[in-house]
Amino acid sequence: MRKPERFSLAGGGRALAWAWLGLITALAILAPLLSLPYPPAQPDLAHLAAPPLVAGSAHWLGTDPQGRDVLAELVFGARTAVGLSLAAAILAAALGALLGGAAGFWRNSGLHLPLPAVVGLLGVAWWALALPWADAGLALSTSALAISFLLRERGNLYLPVPLDAAVLGSTALLGAVPRLVLVVALAGTLTLSPAGLLAVLVLTAWPGPARLVRAEMLRVKAQPFVAAARALGLPAGRVWWRQALPHACQPLRTAFPLSLAGLLALESTLSFLGIGLPPEVPSWGRLLGSARLEPTAWWLVAGPGGALLLTIIALQYLARAHR
Repeated sequence: MRKPERFSLAGGGRALAWAWLGLITALAILAPLLSLPYPPAQPDLAHLAAPPLVAGSAHWLGTDPQGRDVLAELVFGARTAVGLSLAAAILAAALGALLGGAAGFWRNSGLHLPLPAVVGLLGVAWWALALPWADAGLALSTSALAISFLLRERGNLYLPVPLDAAVLGSTALLGAVPRLVLVVALAGTLTLSPAGLLAVLVLTAWPGPARLVRAEMLRVKAQPFVAAARALGLPAGRVWWRQALPHACQPLRTAFPLSLAGLLALESTLSFLGIGLPPEVPSWGRLLGSARLEPTAWWLVAGPGGALLLTIIALQYLARAHR
């Protein structure tokens, strides 16, 4: 009798987790359409750090020390959390899957590119960096075109691309510095827009999915169906994209909720510290940080802290359920 009971409890937990995440997503989508008593980021100087349900006040959940409505900040903070953290998690998972899947499938010698293409790519990359010696990029690109004309009759020379070494080296380099320290350093030295902060989050989050997909790809590429596809003469790129990569991405079903929870906590930490997003953008972390100006304002911790805690717990529960 215990087995059905545990199954029922697990199903109920998943339902609650999905219901909470659905509520947060609905608030994020419908935030501009909701008829809130006060808009976000609009101070009410007559009610500074007012507690919830004060007589004669329309601030149902109180205000922060600047007089901004806590309810409006919570609702539009959900929009920021979903729009930024979810987008960063999706982009990081996609980038990590592509890089990790390519590294595990072709390793260091399976992918070859023509020498002119390699030289041209190096030249374009060098030129795009806008370094003081960026004119060398134009020289490299010109040299690549010249080499391509010279090798047209003799056939192109092909060079192996060390994809595996490049991906593993990049993940090791990014993993050598704690993610919070790296993001704080980038966000603190650069003036970031929401799109810039999104790029920083993706840059620091893709190594985890890349390592998972690479490890799974090493197992998938040895499976009989991949060998059969190659024996049929299918191009390696098609085998990788159509057969191997979908199977290698299976671990992301479990890792994605955890990655999303980590990015949500990271974005809230940055907002709590006052860096990252512009001051006019509502955020749960910035609302939590405003409690430092009024330590007795418990509602500034209960509202955003509870929403953040419940969201992270729901994501972690879904990750365990998928596992």
